[in-house]
Amino acid sequence: MKLISAASALLLAYLIWGSRAWALIHDAPLMHYIAWLIGQGAVPYRDAFDMNLPGAYLLHLALLRAGGAGDLAWRLFDLGWLAATCALLWAYCRPVSDRWSAGSAAALFALYHLSGGAWRAGQRDFLLCLLVLAGAYAVARGAEAGTSGPLALGGLVLGAAIMVKPHAALFWVLCAGLASAGRGPTRSIARATGIVLGTGLVVPALVFGWLAGRGGLTAFLDIFVGYVVPLYGHVGRASVVDAVRWHPFGRPLWSLLLLLGILALLAAPTSPVRKGLAAAGALYGVVHFVVQGKGWEYQLYPLALFLCALAPWAVSRLREGGWPRALDLWGVRRPVGLAVWALLVIVLGAKGVDAREPAWINDKAARVAALTRDLAPLVPPGGTVQVLDTASGGIHALLRLGLRLPTRFIYDFHFFHDVDDPRVRALRAELLAGLASGRPAAIVLLEESWPDRGYERLAAFPELERMLAASFTLAVTGPGYRIYAKRSDS
Repeated sequence: MKLISAASALLLAYLIWGSRAWALIHDAPLMHYIAWLIGQGAVPYRDAFDMNLPGAYLLHLALLRAGGAGDLAWRLFDLGWLAATCALLWAYCRPVSDRWSAGSAAALFALYHLSGGAWRAGQRDFLLCLLVLAGAYAVARGAEAGTSGPLALGGLVLGAAIMVKPHAALFWVLCAGLASAGRGPTRSIARATGIVLGTGLVVPALVFGWLAGRGGLTAFLDIFVGYVVPLYGHVGRASVVDAVRWHPFGRPLWSLLLLLGILALLAAPTSPVRKGLAAAGALYGVVHFVVQGKGWEYQLYPLALFLCALAPWAVSRLREGGWPRALDLWGVRRPVGLAVWALLVIVLGAKGVDAREPAWINDKAARVAALTRDLAPLVPPGGTVQVLDTASGGIHALLRLGLRLPTRFIYDFHFFHDVDDPRVRALRAELLAGLASGRPAAIVLLEESWPDRGYERLAAFPELERMLAASFTLAVTGPGYRIYAKRSDS
């Protein structure tokens, strides 16, 4: 284990140094932009059509106010959040085995994060990991000691996690069910469960109270009830097998992680409450990925976190008495676990090297820089710009220039699926009306979008295509984007 720990530490140092220049890119600028709009007085959901919960905006808003929207602030935030998560993971795993196993489990999660590349920095599912792990740790402490304070704290933190990703509600319920499983003083199951469930409602109540005070609660309900649940949920769905297959090193990485988790479940039940919570977390992680159904790599973060939390059990030594040796794989579980762990570190190292400077990230960064440069002279002071893309850099350019949209739409994929549904037709009509009344100085069409790509997707929205032809002229064609400037005679 010491050898694996030393190798993990060296590889971790190498990947941290290689990540020092990672820039703000991909999804993060979208959350930054909405947070910036909120700071400018905009109302979430009413003035920014988005599918995320308000907790993500509040985290980004806090960062913007503390460090600004620069690359350095973002890099320090990501590394700081990772360090906090790893420290908590070490504390969670420390009672299970020796300090080397606990430290290696924390390093394993750090390697998993850094091997993903710049686009995974600060992803919402990564931010969620610190909160769900803190909740599990607090519940474990409360269950082990038989005290209510940690249980209440665990419920509070898990409630905060729900405000980042609603799927965390499943883990909140599982933690509540396991809250009375410790060996502390006798406490009723109902009381322990009630503490976790009750305190878990506090943060959501505060966040939605803030949203209602800003005037965005009605718009939030309209988006989630009228669009996200009935329509967005089935857009771009991918099977679990296909989703893992296309991830870089996806099959070997997840085969080894899952094998490590299975070996952990077969180990002697040291610290049973923590093992039960970690196993429940892994189950939640599977559901978290499958329910979202998009196949995006960063949605595997909770599963990776709890498999790392289980890892020390996979290499723990069999204690004398109380655990049949046959159930421990006749004594070969620990050496097999060590071999699997070593292979996992090697795979994560290869993945990390592969992800250091991927061409698509460099292309996107160059596109944002070029678009920012080309767009700036076309927009007068106080002018607005409508962007038609998903995460290809258009909103990032607006964030850099401090420009607002004439409508509330920061993505364009809403308009190109379920086009015969009256709710999508209403969104299309809202966009056209907003463009007509807002009179944007320019409209930016990005070639890449999701799930449909290419400039030709506009043919499926003929009303918008006619508006562009009648009122705008193609001013700039850049690498992956077209800028249509408002015609003076329109």
